[in-house]
Amino acid sequence: MRWLVGWCGASASAARDIQPLGAQLLWEGPDPLWAVGDWRPDEVRLVYADGDTHLAVFGYCGADDETLRRSLVSARAGALRQLTTWPGSYTAVARFGRRTVIPADLAGTRPVFHTSWAGGTAYSTAALPLADLTEAQLDVPHLAALLACPDAPEAVGDGTPYRGVTRVPPGHALRLREGGSHDILGYEPATPLVVAAPPVEREAAVAGVRDALVAAVRTRLAAPRHAPARDPGPVPGMGPADRRAARMGPEPAPGVGADLSGGSASATLALLAAGLPGMPGTVYGTGATLAGERLLAVTFNDLTATGGHAGVDRAAEMERARIIAESPRLHHVVVAAGDEALPYADLEGGPLTDEPGPSLVSVARHRHRLAAGSSDHLIGNGARQVLDAHPARLADLLLDRRRRHLVRPVTALAKASGGGGRAIRVPFTVYRAARRLARTPYPEGLSSAAVLLRQPIEDELLADGALGASLAALTWCRPGPAARWLTGEALAEVSIRLEAVAAHPRGGATTGRPGEQLARASLARHAADHRVFEQAAEVRHQRLHAPFYDNQVVRACQALPESHRVQPGARAEVLRAVLEGAGVRDLPPGWGHTTHASQADSVRSGLRAYISDVVGLFEAPLLADAGLIEARVVRKALRAAAEGEPLPLDGLAELVSTEVWLRRLLTRRGSCWTAEGHHDPRAVTSGVSP
Repeated sequence: MRWLVGWCGASASAARDIQPLGAQLLWEGPDPLWAVGDWRPDEVRLVYADGDTHLAVFGYCGADDETLRRSLVSARAGALRQLTTWPGSYTAVARFGRRTVIPADLAGTRPVFHTSWAGGTAYSTAALPLADLTEAQLDVPHLAALLACPDAPEAVGDGTPYRGVTRVPPGHALRLREGGSHDILGYEPATPLVVAAPPVEREAAVAGVRDALVAAVRTRLAAPRHAPARDPGPVPGMGPADRRAARMGPEPAPGVGADLSGGSASATLALLAAGLPGMPGTVYGTGATLAGERLLAVTFNDLTATGGHAGVDRAAEMERARIIAESPRLHHVVVAAGDEALPYADLEGGPLTDEPGPSLVSVARHRHRLAAGSSDHLIGNGARQVLDAHPARLADLLLDRRRRHLVRPVTALAKASGGGGRAIRVPFTVYRAARRLARTPYPEGLSSAAVLLRQPIEDELLADGALGASLAALTWCRPGPAARWLTGEALAEVSIRLEAVAAHPRGGATTGRPGEQLARASLARHAADHRVFEQAAEVRHQRLHAPFYDNQVVRACQALPESHRVQPGARAEVLRAVLEGAGVRDLPPGWGHTTHASQADSVRSGLRAYISDVVGLFEAPLLADAGLIEARVVRKALRAAAEGEPLPLDGLAELVSTEVWLRRLLTRRGSCWTAEGHHDPRAVTSGVSP
């Protein structure tokens, strides 16, 4: 895990005695800044302007030094948004004398955390180091809110699993002043509700998405190429490759590669990277390609998906990937895996992540695929969240009196729900739900959710399928899939949180449009899950790149007209236009088809194959010690789901991943700081007992 940390206004004695372990000091003085972890030299850039004004950029940024310097001068005058408008994915830290500004990104994959310490404020891009610094305890109510209402920022708030450590909301910046005081500023311009700007035309919006994606991919291609470090040390009977494999496991290939799953998102990134000028990467053992003109494209073949709809869908995806990989600039590698790469495999292994996340149950599956990738590997995560319309956008269309744009999405939901009389009732059901959301004030919606949490969770609230998910999303706030297994005390505490926010809404939440506000919350939730995925599944010496989460790509996708985003197949249509603009027109039949059947089947297969290990986690679970669940009830639900009972698998995955994360946190040794005898790494687990 890589992170940066600094503070402002801390007492001189504390700041002098404590330093991050294994850190690289970027600037010193009373407000120091460190980079910690295995940062590459090209991932840390320093730019200086006149006076005591300088900028540190961490990550991959497509702007040159002169552009960074101009943006720094503009930010000093108050235009903080200028620190977030460069292509790529990065964290910027700007210092203006004794004033420091750190903006978080728009999605949430590059968060900023802060806490009070030693009379000042400490900040970091990871929460766990700040918890170590302040010896923070585990925030059990926050974990309860994550499990009960994961998509509701009103319940989760700006907190973290560590008490006293706070997250800067996406689209905001942390500003630190001399003396240690701080405030949170929004850097995106507010959208007026009365006199709105004219909407961007569809063609112009799609062109903006194309330009942003091309710039994002070009930024990764323009970065220096990296290869795994070689170990020249002599060991009798073992070569360097053997020693490296024995010590660290598989190594990624040098250069740039991409996922190629057959889906529209990963295929778009792979084709863009292969078609842009330059050398995408170096592939070993391919003869003339040692010069690096071919992009390594990795396809994961799940051998367990052999029958039913899942097998048919998976076979179609593999065929589309094969056709796409016929491009002469792609070197196609198919990674086959069986039961050893199913979800819930190897739950005991894996690193400690900054926070819990549902991807922890499928780490073995992801690492199996990514180990065959490149040192810089492009993945299509985030495309669904930034391009697809949240179901609550239907309420926004009703507010704008554009009812005719509801016809196609409602018709698609009716087809997805099956035939018969039920399909006939779908349009009226969806229309009523959208109208109810449009007419429900924000505080009233939160109060209704608080009441639901104090009552038995009905199956209708957790319905599966496209229709059930859409109806559930057409509310201001709703219980999550894991809520049905939480204790009454835990749900009551979350409901109190919701009622408190309903009584005193924060900021301008009461004036936000339902679709825009709920779409932002959903994007932030998935971005946080992606960050956990990166930390848990990343292979040593490898960097994962998700360009769809870049600031400029998110902004370009937000400019797409609502009436276009809600239409079925809009994502595939936009990405097809992006590829056509880049000169790629020959796409395989069925390109853009989406399905989750194979993913759900693999989750159930993994639960069935490893049910004894999963149930063993809940013989004496830490979640029960914290008062969040009853172990007997969860064990019964796990066995029932493995036998095929229709239970929400996402909810069970959240429970298992949180329990796994707590166990890793409890068994952690060492600290992020050099002070001896001062920091107890187990302090954050004092809320539960081993």
